[in-house]
Amino acid sequence: MDKYKVTGMSCSACVSRVEKAAKSVSGVEGCSVNLLTNSMTVSGEYNAEELKDALNSAGYGAELIDEGSFNALLSPKEKRKISPLAKRLIWSSGFLLILMYVSMLHNMLSFPLPGLIEDNYFLKGLIQGILALVVLIINKRFFINGVKSVIKGSPNMDTLVALGSGASFIYSVVILCIIGVSDRDTAMHLSHGLYFEAAAMIVTLITVGKLLEEYSKGKTTSSLSELVSLQPRKALILENGATREISAEDIKKDQIFIVKAGHGIPNDGIIIEGEATVDFSALNGESIPKDVSVGDTVYAGTTSYTGYIVCKATTENKDTALRQIIKTVEEASNSKAPIARVADKVSGVFVPVVMGIALITIAVWLILGQEIGFALGRGISVLVISCPCALGLATPVAIMVGSGVGAKRGILFKNATALENTGKAKIVALDKTGTITKGEPTVTDIIPIGISREELLSLAYSLESKSQHPLAKAIVNMAEKEEIPLLTSEDFKILSRGGVECQINGHRIVGGGYFLISETVKLPEMAKESFEALSNEGKTPLFFLDNGELCGIIAVSDEIKEDSADAISDLKKMGISVVMITGDNENSARAVANRVGIDKVISNVMPMDKEKVITDLKKSGMTVMVGDGINDAPALVSADMGMAIGQGTKIAIDSAEIVLMKNSLYDVVKAIKISRATLNIIYQNLFWAFVYNCLGITLAAGVFISLLGWELSPMIGALFMSLSSFCVVTNALRLNFIKFERNKKMLFKKKIEGTALEVTGMMCAHCEAHVKKAVEAIEGVTEAIPDHKKNRVTVKGECDIEAVKNAIKELGYTVK
Repeated sequence: MDKYKVTGMSCSACVSRVEKAAKSVSGVEGCSVNLLTNSMTVSGEYNAEELKDALNSAGYGAELIDEGSFNALLSPKEKRKISPLAKRLIWSSGFLLILMYVSMLHNMLSFPLPGLIEDNYFLKGLIQGILALVVLIINKRFFINGVKSVIKGSPNMDTLVALGSGASFIYSVVILCIIGVSDRDTAMHLSHGLYFEAAAMIVTLITVGKLLEEYSKGKTTSSLSELVSLQPRKALILENGATREISAEDIKKDQIFIVKAGHGIPNDGIIIEGEATVDFSALNGESIPKDVSVGDTVYAGTTSYTGYIVCKATTENKDTALRQIIKTVEEASNSKAPIARVADKVSGVFVPVVMGIALITIAVWLILGQEIGFALGRGISVLVISCPCALGLATPVAIMVGSGVGAKRGILFKNATALENTGKAKIVALDKTGTITKGEPTVTDIIPIGISREELLSLAYSLESKSQHPLAKAIVNMAEKEEIPLLTSEDFKILSRGGVECQINGHRIVGGGYFLISETVKLPEMAKESFEALSNEGKTPLFFLDNGELCGIIAVSDEIKEDSADAISDLKKMGISVVMITGDNENSARAVANRVGIDKVISNVMPMDKEKVITDLKKSGMTVMVGDGINDAPALVSADMGMAIGQGTKIAIDSAEIVLMKNSLYDVVKAIKISRATLNIIYQNLFWAFVYNCLGITLAAGVFISLLGWELSPMIGALFMSLSSFCVVTNALRLNFIKFERNKKMLFKKKIEGTALEVTGMMCAHCEAHVKKAVEAIEGVTEAIPDHKKNRVTVKGECDIEAVKNAIKELGYTVK
């Protein structure tokens, strides 16, 4: 897909004609034009010169943009030539003020003029004509572009302005000539029908509107500008033991670059030497800087706060994660939302229709017996109040701002369709592992039997340290974190049904699941009760034997993400049905679903069957699928809208239309809120643009003169036209103030990370299991760790501590 800079566009009618001209070229498969950024994307196998010739024939210019250079990534705000527009306005305003003094302040308020001019109506009119002509010459671009567009058969907004202002000026010149050969009384009467000030005022006010529109457009692209500004312009390269500075865009894959403290990272790379603290917030929204060292990956656009690192580039500079994000936002902004098609169709015929209405207006008033000056004034008002730009900008400005708002929060909409349709979701289907949960098993329960907690953990650690199983890794990580001693193990074996065994200090240590161990030895009744209790909570209990005797149980579970319950709660409040799809068994799946508040669970789903489940869900409403793994890719493609967790697999990300870079489930809520807000803004913009033009044209044509006495002068019409586009763009900027408040009931909870309660009355591991189950059933508790030997229950999470105490007391234990 190629991107072009298009020149000569002034309104949405131009957009339709540029697209039509481009699609007429052989080989062009798709074309999307963005009035906001004056750009065009083209896909297909075509001849670039033929494309340029087609656009030139239609009255527009096209220049291919090299997206690999920094110049191509400069924000539209930086590249727009606002200064010449401002100069035009200053010069126009200066001459217009003099003209207004002569034509209005003198006539209406008797402001003084030199006697020679004051008594000579022809000379007074001639001065007005000269001043108006100067203003028209200053704003000659309206006339040049307007005439060219008519010659090319594609009239646009400049045509309307040129017709309105030109007709006023030419009519006034004719009247001035008649004044020159008339007597004094006739000349005085005719002088009131001069429209020189209207001709000059029209182009000046339209220039004001253009300047405001350009300023507002710059604001809409501020998010993209911020992303572009993150990229350092220079990089320090290490070659043959010496350093040299080069442009960051010249970095090649496998080159070695250096990053010092306080400097931005110029390219994606892997650290091969040194360590640093890096702020990744610009890329993923995470506010806490991260410590990185050898082997860690760093990304272009992030900043090193401290340290000194030497990195090996993993990509070309044009392929960095930052560049891909910028490209995604640009593509989303340049793509067409389905709702934009209505406006595009209207815009394509808008200008010719308005010109026809203006002619009909003039003819009707003449037929009704009005003077030509009055009829011409109504026709000119129709021309200058009509604004195709408001229609053309209604959708793209909202898409641009919405995409930017999402990008700043780590939510990437790949196209405008995704941004529009996400908010229409009725069902959100969630994968469990890595989406609702962290995807990393952790130890949740340690139940020693006949030995201490530390002794059980040491035996399990020494046994599992030689296993590669994910559950074994969870035990190893826990032991290393608590600095549990690693005992010497020998004769390590992996058992046929998934267990492991080894020799430690002459003792035969065996570890495995309940069914394996229960076949090996006879387990006490409490072991079965613990197995059932832990399994019902979605945990995997591992049983350990010491010379054939049960010495303890360690439960491992995939920990739920901190914000999953909040996200699901808010989705349900938004009227969205939440479904969990997982390959886990019913008990494990239901346990996780209960903890996060999901009502509908579809378990035991094989990866190849997820697509069918999504197809069935779509029958009940627009369905969004959220996943992170390779096995989620078919479902992501099958869903109406696919969302990929950013830290998931590349296949999942490529298959999805929305990427959540922060790996946070709450970003699903944010994405839907952004989409809904953007769609509301689009509806508002289109509504007001249509209403403005319908009412404005009706008022300008004089329909309300006989009914209500309302009459609209060409100057007021020009003022309204100049403000209409500005209002549409400004309305879209309100998207920057979207509120993302989480579940309000969380405000009344107290964060209690690691709070310990003194609990007496617990006698054994069975008691601990009961306490643990009761406490973890409380909303907001992420983990409860009872210890009957120390008479203590440690609670983690965000919850009401009084609810925890009451739950323990109800079991018959005493809480202090």
